[in-house]
Amino acid sequence: MPTGESVEQVREKAEIIDGEGLRRAISRIAHEIIEKNGGAKDLVLVGIRRRGVPLAHRVAAKIREFEKIEIPVGALDITLYRDDLQTIAHQPVVGPTDVPVDIDEKVVVLVDDVLFTGRTVRAAIDLILDFGRPRRILLAVLIDRGHCELPIAPDFTGRRISTEPGDQVEVLYRETDGEDRVELVSPPPPAPGGPPRRPAGGGR
Repeated sequence: MPTGESVEQVREKAEIIDGEGLRRAISRIAHEIIEKNGGAKDLVLVGIRRRGVPLAHRVAAKIREFEKIEIPVGALDITLYRDDLQTIAHQPVVGPTDVPVDIDEKVVVLVDDVLFTGRTVRAAIDLILDFGRPRRILLAVLIDRGHCELPIAPDFTGRRISTEPGDQVEVLYRETDGEDRVELVSPPPPAPGGPPRRPAGGGR
């Protein structure tokens, strides 16, 4: 490897959804939510920070376009609810949680970009139940990448893909990243004799 070349330069990236594909996936998720709920009544979308929040706003905008109804959108930071909190940081950075309406007897749709082990979703369910007793909790994800470790399955999925545990799925949005696309990133092989690589990010 040339001097100064970063590890990032040897990671293999493959685009799995382009901008138009991402927009179609969001539109399909919005349609399916409306269909399953019999309309937009009593819906509340709650994005899981960080990458689920812009996705929730995008889905809500599509529902508004289809149904002419404004859907409340909230945001959850599940950091302190994670069952692996002690392994990620001694002083984890916690973002704001905002659930803007009473969720009692509402249909809450949790929204995240990538479903991986399912532990983020489990934590989000615990947190949302601290805010009230919804009539139903549903899950919408843009990418289901497999390897779920808990009995959790999405109700609405943009795309299911096959990945290796060490892969990373990167979701980019035009609002935050200047473009819409989803990439599958494969890490470089570990150095000879080095420790085994822990599973990468791209959803938990």
